[in-house]
Amino acid sequence: MDRRTFVKNAGYIGLAASFPAVGSAAVSISSNEKSNLLLQKKIPVDNRWDVIVVGGGPSGCAAAIAAAREGANTLLIEAMGVLGGMGTAGLVPSWTPVTDGEKFVYRGIAEKVVLESKKGVPHVPANKFDWLPINAEHLKIVYDELIKDYKVNVLFYTRLAAVEMKSDNEIKSIVVANKSGLTAYKAKVYVDCTGDGDLATWAGAKVFVGNEKGKTQLPSFCFALANVNVEAFRKAPSLHYTNKNSLIYQILESKEFPLIIDNHVVTPMVAQGTVQFNIGHMRGLDPTNPDSLTEAMFRGRQMVIQYHQALKKYLPDVYSESFISNTCSLLSVRETRRIEGDYIFTIDDWVARRDFDDGIGRNNYYVDVHIGDSMNDERYDHYKKGETHGIPYRILTPKGLTNLLVAGRCVSTDSLAFGSLRVMPPCLVTGEASGLAAALAAKQSNHDVHKVDIQQLRKRLKEEGQNI
Repeated sequence: MDRRTFVKNAGYIGLAASFPAVGSAAVSISSNEKSNLLLQKKIPVDNRWDVIVVGGGPSGCAAAIAAAREGANTLLIEAMGVLGGMGTAGLVPSWTPVTDGEKFVYRGIAEKVVLESKKGVPHVPANKFDWLPINAEHLKIVYDELIKDYKVNVLFYTRLAAVEMKSDNEIKSIVVANKSGLTAYKAKVYVDCTGDGDLATWAGAKVFVGNEKGKTQLPSFCFALANVNVEAFRKAPSLHYTNKNSLIYQILESKEFPLIIDNHVVTPMVAQGTVQFNIGHMRGLDPTNPDSLTEAMFRGRQMVIQYHQALKKYLPDVYSESFISNTCSLLSVRETRRIEGDYIFTIDDWVARRDFDDGIGRNNYYVDVHIGDSMNDERYDHYKKGETHGIPYRILTPKGLTNLLVAGRCVSTDSLAFGSLRVMPPCLVTGEASGLAAALAAKQSNHDVHKVDIQQLRKRLKEEGQNI
């Protein structure tokens, strides 16, 4: 269904028919009559906002904070009841490296979040910042407090449902669904931090999906085990796939656990006696399809049971007394849609360590691609100590849309470079830049994100501590 809506009699029509009528079982009307009644229902409009950010993961939180910090009246819309996305609801167990071996790469809001996050894992050495374990409950509070400090308005349990276009290239409003039913929200500028590029896609942006063969990176499923034997865990051989003696290979060879299909295992201890797992790959799924997402969550929890059984059998000293304390409520999706921006960041840019005149941050994460039977179909050497590349502003500006920015997992890259920019630290960086730019664009008469003063944007990012 086309999720663009149109106005009739000061109310919105065109999408509501896709939502079930409340209490419809008590009303004796035909389905056609029901649809007509829904189509004619007026939707309330809230037009108070300068900037609306959709999606409350790392990029969305950073975008909302940055916009509010600039004085924009900012609304952050989140589909779940918690901020932080993959690091909280998704139970991703650790931050990817945040230093270049010498200093922090991801500064500004990203650095604040990571440093506050570190306070939740006091068992970790003071000088450890790369692959830093995440205490998800602590990180939830970190995001909550930052959002409150900058007086960002938040709507939890609210999902994007439709986009109304003023013209082919300008968003007029968005329609969301929550406990109040359908409501339209208007802003001068919007930021898509949905991860899947939902807002940009429904507004008509051109999207890319997967590599040249149409294959996307595979999702994983994360969970936590508590009451793990700490001393035995420390002495046990690593389960990581790079350890050729990892017991994961024996588990696979046994074929006793059919949902364990590959060697992907990441197992940091996030608290004394609690180990969090980023495990396996899930094939045959489309995370933009609701039926497929539902199947993934059912399958994922069954997969966790099998991993736990396997760990108790093959590493009894470590896991025999353990129990499953938590499973993710957000699937660990690596890739769906990427938006075509004014510039497409490429693997050649990554290899060249390229700088850009419109750079808004830095990145040094390796090309981490989860497609096929191996971790990376194509290997690229990791950056050396002190090496980074620039992140251009133009990958945040969807081509052909004037008052929309994107940040996080749906920025404009090719499929290989995406493997480097998709993770949480650069998502925080692109989020901060998009939010700041949105606030600047909201002050312009035309609200055109493509015409933001780049030097002013870079100046403000530097003033806020960003590494550009």
